[in-house]
Amino acid sequence: MERFPITVAGHAALEAEFRRLQQVERPRIVQAISEARSHGDLSENAEYHSAKEAQSHNEGRIVELEDMLQRAEVIDVSKLSGATIKFGATVTLIDEDTEAEKMFQIVGESEADVKSGRVSITSPTARALIGKKVGDSVEVNTPGGGKRYEIVKVDYK
Repeated sequence: MERFPITVAGHAALEAEFRRLQQVERPRIVQAISEARSHGDLSENAEYHSAKEAQSHNEGRIVELEDMLQRAEVIDVSKLSGATIKFGATVTLIDEDTEAEKMFQIVGESEADVKSGRVSITSPTARALIGKKVGDSVEVNTPGGGKRYEIVKVDYK
């Protein structure tokens, strides 16, 4: 059973989704199935088949979340410090071509959202940054081609 890192906030979000699927969605879907059954012939009952499909998706996601929650290694980023970039770091970079400033936090795969500035620990950007410190230059191979960044700030918040 391979463990994976996740922030406290990411773990809380997974737990909230897990509880919602179990306590809200599951009963709602069971009610929809029961109501559809009452309409008679199940072989041509679109409501019934739709509700059963929703149940299958919901139960599959519950199993997936349960597994993720058991394997998660929760890391409290606020207790981390140092000049070297590691999981949980919020890194400020300057694009060496455009001089544009970018900020990324390195997080677990399940909580990554590039538009919000959270990149997965397994992403090319995070892999290029891990182990580096302020003043270092890194080259990141992105789908749009190689980019060079200078690291200007490392923070753990």
